[in-house]
Amino acid sequence: MRLAERVSRIKPSATLEIVAKAAAMKSEGIDIIGFGAGEPDFDTPENVKKAAIEALKKGYTKYTPVSGINSLKDAIIAKLQRENGLTYNRDEIIVSCGAKHSLYNIAQAMFEEGMEVIIPSPYWVSYPELIHLAGATPVIVNTSEEEDFLLTSEKFERAITKRTKALILNYPSNPTGATYDLERLEEIARIAVKHDIYIISDEVYEKLIYTDLRHISIASLGEEIKELTILVNGLSKTYSMTGWRLGYTAGQKTLITAMNNIQSQSTSNPTSFAQYGGIEALNGKQDDVFKMVEEFKKRRDYIVRRLNMMRGISCFNPSGTFYVFPKISYYYGKNFKGHTIRNSMEMTEYLLKEGHVAVVPGAAFGADNYLRLSFATSMKNIEGGLNMIEDALDRLK
Repeated sequence: MRLAERVSRIKPSATLEIVAKAAAMKSEGIDIIGFGAGEPDFDTPENVKKAAIEALKKGYTKYTPVSGINSLKDAIIAKLQRENGLTYNRDEIIVSCGAKHSLYNIAQAMFEEGMEVIIPSPYWVSYPELIHLAGATPVIVNTSEEEDFLLTSEKFERAITKRTKALILNYPSNPTGATYDLERLEEIARIAVKHDIYIISDEVYEKLIYTDLRHISIASLGEEIKELTILVNGLSKTYSMTGWRLGYTAGQKTLITAMNNIQSQSTSNPTSFAQYGGIEALNGKQDDVFKMVEEFKKRRDYIVRRLNMMRGISCFNPSGTFYVFPKISYYYGKNFKGHTIRNSMEMTEYLLKEGHVAVVPGAAFGADNYLRLSFATSMKNIEGGLNMIEDALDRLK
C-alpha cells in the first residue's frame, strides 16, 4: 500500500517503543525495572476522581463544545491569573486531548512548507515530528551541559532566518530538567519581539521544580511578548492525570479559532466527564501536588548522587521535571561478549537485554551521548534499577 509522503517524515516515539519492548520482556516472565515512561507513579488525587465520578452520575457524558466547557476554561483563566499573572478571555483558551494534542493543533494551524521552527536540543522527542507533519522544517540548535542545557540569546539570534516562524521553548525541560530564570527569559523575549518570532511555551512541568527558582511564564514579561506567546500546559504531570488526556492552549483569538476548527474536524471535544475532574484539579486543594513534589525531590537527590558515583558517568542536576539525563559516552567503544557499544541506542538495548533495565536513548532527544531516566517510580525501583545499571556497566570492557 502506498502511504502519504508525510508519513515517511516521522519516526515512532522512542519513549513508547522502549516501554513496549520492556512490556514484551515482562510478558515473558523477565523482571524489568522501567525508567522509561514520563508518567507519575502516584494516583490521581481523590478529589479529582470524585469530581469526575459525580459528573458521570449527573449524566455529563454527552458532547461538549469542541474547545471545552466554559467552567473548565474559567478554571484555566483563573489559574493563569493567580499563578502566572496572565489575563485571558474564554475565546483565547482551547482545551484539547492532552498537551501533545494541543501542540499538534498549533503546528497544523501555524506551520507549512517553507517555514522554519527553532527547537533547542536536547528536545522532547515529538517536537521535530510535529513540525515535519505540518510540512515545515525544524531547526535544531544544540545546547551543552556547560550551558546548563539552556538556549543562549546568541544561539537563538544566530538561528533566525527570514523563514523563521517560531521557537519552541520547553521549561522545565524534558529530558534535561533544566529551566530558565528571569534574566534568560527576558533576553529570549527581547529577541523574539525584535524579530517578530512566535514562542510556543510548553510549561507542562511548571509545578515540578525542586530549587528556589520560581517558574515564570515568558508570556508574563510584557504585552508584546504575550502577543507572540502560545502557552501550552496540561494536567497530566502535575496531577498525575496522564490517562485523562487534558491539555490546554492560551493565545491569540485568531489562532485559538483556527485550532478549534481543526479540532472540530478531528477529535471534537475532550472527554466530557474528564473536564469536570480538570476543574477540580485546578480549583481544588493542592496538597497531593505538594506531597508529590516533595517525594520527587528526594528521588532526584538520590538518583543524581548515585549516578555521579558510578565510574565514567556524569549527571546534570535537574531543577525540575522527573527526569535525569546522565552522560554515558565514556562507555562507547567498550565491549560485551564481542559486541561493541557505539551509541545511546545500543547502550539502551544492552541495558535492557543484559541489565533488565529500561531507559531511553539520548539520540531520541538529539543528544546521543546521554540517556534519559525517569524517576517517576518508587525508591525501591530506583535503588534496584541503579544497582542493575552499575552492574551491567561494570561488565563492559
